Amino acid sequence: MYIKTRLTVMNFLQFAVWGAYLTSMGTFLAGAGLAEHIGWFYAVQGFVSLFMPAVIGIVADRWVPAQKMLALCHLLAAVFMAGAAYFGAQNVIAFGCLFTCYTLSVAFYMPTLALSNSVAYTALRQQGLDTVKVFPPIRVFGTVGFICAMLTTNFAQFQGSYAQWYFSAVLGIMLAVYCLTLPACPVAQGEAKTLADALGLKAFALFKEKRMAIFFIFSMLLGMSLQITNGFAGPFISGFNSLAGFTGSWGANNANALISLSQMSETLCILLIPFFLKRYGIKKVMLISMFAWVLRFGFLGLGNPSTALGIVLLVASMIVYGVAFDFFNISGSLFVDQETDPAIRSSAQGVFMLMTNGFGATIGSLAAQAVVTRLVFVHQNPALLVDGVYPQALSQTIMTGWSNAWFIFAGFAFVVGVLFAVCFKYKHTQQA
Repeated sequence: MYIKTRLTVMNFLQFAVWGAYLTSMGTFLAGAGLAEHIGWFYAVQGFVSLFMPAVIGIVADRWVPAQKMLALCHLLAAVFMAGAAYFGAQNVIAFGCLFTCYTLSVAFYMPTLALSNSVAYTALRQQGLDTVKVFPPIRVFGTVGFICAMLTTNFAQFQGSYAQWYFSAVLGIMLAVYCLTLPACPVAQGEAKTLADALGLKAFALFKEKRMAIFFIFSMLLGMSLQITNGFAGPFISGFNSLAGFTGSWGANNANALISLSQMSETLCILLIPFFLKRYGIKKVMLISMFAWVLRFGFLGLGNPSTALGIVLLVASMIVYGVAFDFFNISGSLFVDQETDPAIRSSAQGVFMLMTNGFGATIGSLAAQAVVTRLVFVHQNPALLVDGVYPQALSQTIMTGWSNAWFIFAGFAFVVGVLFAVCFKYKHTQQA
């Protein structure tokens, strides 16, 4: 019970650091005149995930205990995030300095998503506990931490301010100190026979296995959806305050609180993972996730924060997010943990993160930015605002643009789901 409590606290802070800004950063950037750069801020998370999780995972596997590496990464991420907040607070924002600090921060934060899983799995196995049964309830509190940070950002009125980054930095420093108190994780003993073994590159040999290669490729494709709503749901919902006939609603004024329903849904869906994995297997669980993304985007395309039906559709989108995210992210992590050799588990988790939050998130964020810029941002000219509101005709154009963008994303998720059903071969033996 003691180790479960320790890991619960770690997961709470791990995701609180991210929740402090992830869903509200787009709102701040749009208000700061950086709307056309939103995609880059989310894409850079994916870009650094192309190599940082794998590199840090290799070091944790071979030389530095994972809990110490986790502490160091959080400390460096917090320092650079504070730097981003400083540059974001200036009257004239130096984009180069701001973006550089932010990039360095996420470069050290992104590996912690895999490292924290590795630390938790190792600690649980040391106690003889079943990770599939025990880890999901612990991971729930990561989502609780994310929600608490989101709501704090919302009601402290940080969502349109650089202060959200300072908030994240403070949480990161707290977590860095806490990680140093976690149980020690062993590193591989003895001399490696080859250079690849010494560097931990053996994990990339997983691509030689057809099933694992297909799994990782579709993880990348599904990963393209992960950051789209994080980057653009906030500006979409908040933006209704500038559209004729939709201004002043509670939802538009509290976008982060509304979006937090997504994470609340996560807390329930995580608890369903052990049942669904044991009963249906990884393929069906992944398919459920993929088609949940179709509904997630589709409901956003149909909804708005100012009418009864519109609110219901937005809430429905938030509810299905729990299934869309957890059934892919958590189940995929557990699948990789079970299918890989113990000596390369940290590296294998790094590869999984590389494909999802690396290639997938980078391509997805930039593609989404291109779509939203073409359909929405190109029409948003502040010079055309009248008392903070766009004229009726232009408001309709902007709203239609948002709807079409969400429908494009839904269509992509649908195609990925169909292809995965055809291509991924996995025979599941139902467990009691």
